[in-house]
Amino acid sequence: MAPGVFVVGGPTITDPADCFVYAVDGGSGVALIDCGAGASARQILGNVEEVGLGGKPLVLLVLTHRHVDHVGGAPAIVDKASPRVACHALDAGALVRPDPVSTAASWYGVRLPPIPVDPVLEGNRGTLPLGGTELRWIHTPGHTPGSITVYVETPGGRVAFAQDVHGPFLTEFGSDLDRWAASMELVLTLRPDVLCEGHYGVLRPWEQVERFVRDHLRVQGYGGEG
Repeated sequence: MAPGVFVVGGPTITDPADCFVYAVDGGSGVALIDCGAGASARQILGNVEEVGLGGKPLVLLVLTHRHVDHVGGAPAIVDKASPRVACHALDAGALVRPDPVSTAASWYGVRLPPIPVDPVLEGNRGTLPLGGTELRWIHTPGHTPGSITVYVETPGGRVAFAQDVHGPFLTEFGSDLDRWAASMELVLTLRPDVLCEGHYGVLRPWEQVERFVRDHLRVQGYGGEG
């Protein structure tokens, strides 16, 4: 999908309950962006090997927000591969001491074990070293309080992982539509060449990315204009 970026999980790839899961090759190590609902964790790791990254250690698992379809595989992946687990502070607490409601575990009818988060991401933006490259992240609250968007520069352009642009937006998730709309405008300022979304998959080029985000803004009554 872009040099060094691979789709390794998702509802049509691993398990219907999974979000789309992405792997990033950092040269000397690999990062996963989210990890599905849990049942397919071993299959996701197998897919990382199948795309040619099996000879490199999985050093980082980035959780874009606290919902179980994005984080449920973390305990098994940590047990198998021992990556560091990064999540924003505003969502990390619901994972360290699992909250079945705000993590949507009760929706899915699953039990979410505690997930050790380190590093806990603070503030509005930062970087995560990954071998010879780095992942950058920005805080994009609205779907959940601690939602983040991750992006990486590749020879094929800027790839952004904005996992749940579409929502849903519920009180029990801590959703805030006004903050989400502001976050989507911030994502658009990145002008990604490729957008990796949690349930819609991969969108490209930039013009399609912008149309997708603007369409979702309009659906929620924000006019879709910057």
